[in-house]
Amino acid sequence: MNGDAEPGPRCLVTGATGYIGGRLVPELLAAGHPVRCLVRSPHRLRDHPWAGDVEVVRGDVTDPASVAEAMRGMDVAYYLVHALGAGGGFEETDRRAAHVFGERARAAGVRRIVYLGGLAPAGVPERELSPHLRSRAEVGRILLASGVPTTVLRAAVIIGSGSASFEMLRYLTERLPVMVTPRWVRTRIQPIAVRDVLRILVGSARMPGDVNRAFDICGPEILTYREMMMRYAAIAGLPRRLILPVPVLTPRLSSLWIGLVTPVPPSIARPLTESLRHEVVCHEHDITRFVPDPPGRPIGFDAAVRLALHRVRDADVATRWSSASVPGAPSDPLPTDPDWAGGSLYTDLRERPVDASPETLWKVIEGIGGEHGWYSFPLAWAVRGWLDRLVGGVGLRRGRRDAARLRVGDSLDFWRVEEIEPGRLLRLRAEMRLPGLAWLEMCTETDDAGRTRYRQRALFHPRGLLGHVYWWAVSPFHAVVFGGMARNIARAAARAPAAPAGEDTPVR
Repeated sequence: MNGDAEPGPRCLVTGATGYIGGRLVPELLAAGHPVRCLVRSPHRLRDHPWAGDVEVVRGDVTDPASVAEAMRGMDVAYYLVHALGAGGGFEETDRRAAHVFGERARAAGVRRIVYLGGLAPAGVPERELSPHLRSRAEVGRILLASGVPTTVLRAAVIIGSGSASFEMLRYLTERLPVMVTPRWVRTRIQPIAVRDVLRILVGSARMPGDVNRAFDICGPEILTYREMMMRYAAIAGLPRRLILPVPVLTPRLSSLWIGLVTPVPPSIARPLTESLRHEVVCHEHDITRFVPDPPGRPIGFDAAVRLALHRVRDADVATRWSSASVPGAPSDPLPTDPDWAGGSLYTDLRERPVDASPETLWKVIEGIGGEHGWYSFPLAWAVRGWLDRLVGGVGLRRGRRDAARLRVGDSLDFWRVEEIEPGRLLRLRAEMRLPGLAWLEMCTETDDAGRTRYRQRALFHPRGLLGHVYWWAVSPFHAVVFGGMARNIARAAARAPAAPAGEDTPVR
């Protein structure tokens, strides 16, 4: 940002740990806007390259006090949170949060609210829409009626590296050369590139004060989902796919089918597929009156896919659909709490000497998961992932954002990076369905003789009797799973090329 340029409107961003919010923040900064982020867990922004350039306020959109604090002195407030993938009661949560956001924005003198919602099909009664689309439409209405000029942007399928829609399209097409598909593959859709979504979001910050309305935003092409899969296959260099639509797959069955084939769990796949039951195309393009399309924009479907694939293949994915964490109580205790604030804590501790430098061992630790796997009994990990999917969990196939580097907040298969101290500690928190809280810690250490040691702890805080029963039921397998993991990580480090000292231990 040019230090001599006059700063743009001051912007509050909610959802900065999510897919769109995490990409919008650096775009706003590049456009000259001072940015403040309202997040439940500020430490999850720590490793983002732009973290030192923003102000962070801890809070939640359902908490009036923290929203009021975050709104103070802001000109524009971006509302980028929603309950995709959340459990029952999400509509009331969304409704309450939207009311709080609008009321506190008006009280703080905010000049504009910008909300990114979903594109609802024209002519379809709201009662026939999916619960998630109904909720998004209701949130838009609440914000428009808040007394603060509001821009509601309505998008259908967003194509970009790491988006849930793109990941669903990508894995369905790549993994299934022959597909028996639901009727919605024939539904007409008007997708939009994530770069255009971000451009419009940034441009909306300077919209005139008398504008208070919703806008459809979209790319230049209308395609069926079948056409999107065929064109993806051609761009990715895959053989032509055989797609056989059948009328029997309901949205629920479709979401389970997608959950089996792709990393997107059924809880997220279902609202995505439900939104495709009806035609979702733009019926106006009025946004260009306020945010004009530059030359070459909007980006077409083929170009958007090429850009996304380029990012994926270069391991340059800034955020993913799984950047947003699984909902949980922010007050849950951590394994570092003194005297263990939450009651019982079961521990499985493994330590091994390693015939390698600490830097080389750390490289193996930081590269765990995803394509590298978990260094022990692959079938056991796979079965645990399948079981998690069957009960509605995230499963084991979310993979990694980056093949070599991790940062706080990254999803890592069915774990989330809770803490990372480069060169020393990686702590993962389980997001699988469990009767309790679970962590996995991996550490590099040096003993008194200067030799490298690997230290591994699995920790479990049970909830109720079922939690205790669960721990003792799986304990007999720990020697195979966790013992084998420690042993194989030490072996992998010993076999790996030596890493130069300090290479992977940047100073924060």
